[in-house]
Amino acid sequence: MRQEVDKTHYILPLDQPVVCLDASTAFQGLTKQEKLYAYYLSKASWIGGLITLLQTSTEAGQIFVFLHKLYSTESPKELKENAIKMGFSEDEVTALLVYSAGVFCNAGNYKGFGDSKFIPGIEASQFEKIMKLSKIWNELEPLWEICKFAIYDLSPGKTCLGYPPHGSTTYFSKNFTSEDNDIVQKWMKRRQLEPYNTRCFKKQNGNLIDYEIRLASIKCNEIEREEISGVTYRLTTGDYSPLMEILVQYLEKAVPYAANETQINMLKAYIESFTTGSLQKHKEGSRFWIHDKIPAIETYIGFIETYRDPAGIRAEFEGFVAAVNRPMSHKFAKLVESAEDLLQLLPWPRGFEKDTFLRPDFTSLDVLSFSGSGIPAGINIPNYDDIRQTEGFKNVSLGNVIPASYQQSVIPFLSDTDIQLLQKYRVLAFEIQVGLHELLGHGSGKLLQKAADGSLNYLPTLLDPLTGECPTSCYESGDTYDSCFGPLSSAYEECRAEAVGLYLSLESNILSIFGHNGSDADDIMYVNWLSLAWAGLCSLEMWDPNRGWLQAHSQARFALTRVLIQAGVVTVRQQETQELLLTVDRKSLKGAGRNAIGHFLLQLQIYKATANIKAARELFKLYSDVTDQWISWRDIVLANKRPRKMFTQPNMVLNKEIELKTYDASPEGLIQSWVERFDNVLPLYEALLTLSKKDAHFFM
Repeated sequence: MRQEVDKTHYILPLDQPVVCLDASTAFQGLTKQEKLYAYYLSKASWIGGLITLLQTSTEAGQIFVFLHKLYSTESPKELKENAIKMGFSEDEVTALLVYSAGVFCNAGNYKGFGDSKFIPGIEASQFEKIMKLSKIWNELEPLWEICKFAIYDLSPGKTCLGYPPHGSTTYFSKNFTSEDNDIVQKWMKRRQLEPYNTRCFKKQNGNLIDYEIRLASIKCNEIEREEISGVTYRLTTGDYSPLMEILVQYLEKAVPYAANETQINMLKAYIESFTTGSLQKHKEGSRFWIHDKIPAIETYIGFIETYRDPAGIRAEFEGFVAAVNRPMSHKFAKLVESAEDLLQLLPWPRGFEKDTFLRPDFTSLDVLSFSGSGIPAGINIPNYDDIRQTEGFKNVSLGNVIPASYQQSVIPFLSDTDIQLLQKYRVLAFEIQVGLHELLGHGSGKLLQKAADGSLNYLPTLLDPLTGECPTSCYESGDTYDSCFGPLSSAYEECRAEAVGLYLSLESNILSIFGHNGSDADDIMYVNWLSLAWAGLCSLEMWDPNRGWLQAHSQARFALTRVLIQAGVVTVRQQETQELLLTVDRKSLKGAGRNAIGHFLLQLQIYKATANIKAARELFKLYSDVTDQWISWRDIVLANKRPRKMFTQPNMVLNKEIELKTYDASPEGLIQSWVERFDNVLPLYEALLTLSKKDAHFFM
């Protein structure tokens, strides 16, 4: 008999916190041309973000249309008032609004952080009765009938994203296995193709197998076909075509307002990439983007992060538009100026560092628009190895995200003294951690590579510091870090970057760059380590006994916490009250703490540099496995779990001039922002419903 699922784990709480992403000061400092440039880029980003719905679940696009139609006719405030007048409880209506806000904020019905499904905290029958109060119930009813079962479905394989049958995904068809992924990857590697902007669909008839590798683009064609021993590989274009077409129209409208030729060339390359499906054109646009130094409006758009593909190689659509915060950016610029010296402090030999540090832009940004399944605190992009290793990258810290995300009123598992320090210094500490994580974490480290002609990008006399011998493995021609490390890649790299942040935050000269000296600097350094260890303990909420780790950053922080516990720097113990208490031995941070993180970081880097996936997997498993003691503590962590904040983002409105419209920090305000986000919703509804229906048979 199948065990009944506890639905409460899949319901967003009635007191779900919602915060505003404030960008008003940054926006007011923009010129008219800059505001128009930001306006059209924002429109393109929000259209592209609808693709994320289709990348999340088969029903997410349908649910979005259903809810957006509902609130476009009747505002959340009106719906609430009418429902309560008709006898529904305030809790029932609030549950409906919270669920709706969750779908909009997470770009689907699975959490952007953790990949678990969430369902309404109101019974389906009551949900339907409230919908029947709508003036357009006759339009909503067909949509409700299509998606109502999927909304509440918590059957095996539907509670989280992942490889079927234990999870669900729309990055590839339901019959596509990890073995199929390896086969397709080998074919793509031989064709010098990377999978960032692809999905894969498998058809099988007896012993005959057909793999369709579909590129996201406006144009719809079959551009390549190859048959090998009963297996057909077809490279096609046209995935998400209707949405890509509207996205490109907005990018074209942004071109006249670009500040320089570099921005124009960047946008033209993106337009061609999104039109044809060419990843090389997106790389070309990324190269122009790298060379667009310290623009007033910063933006990046495309298929970027690979966190949610179970195979760890296909990317989710993401787009952001932000204004530069110049005072904070000045501090990051000083960090960049010191980067060559700081890299020498990292615990690996010079031969395992890039031949030349390619000084990136590092700016603090106030986000105007961020589309996708969630908003990070910092970004290091592009993610293309061939560009990052030899041409450069950019770092951005999302300055208005950090204070909104990292203030908490309830902080479990710490002493009163540590709670006070965390509340006082956490934002300042996190700004430094983000800076080090992005610039010297993701921005450091060489990949040892062999070219097609057999030449090496490293000296054959280079010695592995862990073995004292020459490396026995490296990246072959056509390999990338993501393709070699696969599902492990995201968590492993986040762990490496977080470890760099911890290791270098011990340096007083780095703290002084950010204006922190003396006892304040010591407190901020301590809080950085305390905050990460505490986050590692709380990360247990992102581990599931049946599915393992559900989130890359959480797994990374847990592994680092385990390293520090093994070194005696961090202690977790269960008290008589059955609560947990985490403590950090402050005096040992620059001794045992530095040594433990330094050695672990050396291992992480050497295994990554040499493409030693076997050793990397064993090391990471050692520290991120959740053993019996931790399993028993997980219930306590879950009992103290606080939901992640949802962001209400502003909209740019074109009247005589561009205006920034803000909304309340509430589910109602968040929903209303989405209602007013698009100029013409009918083509978007049609595109989402058509695309959802078109590919549904691959996932049933």
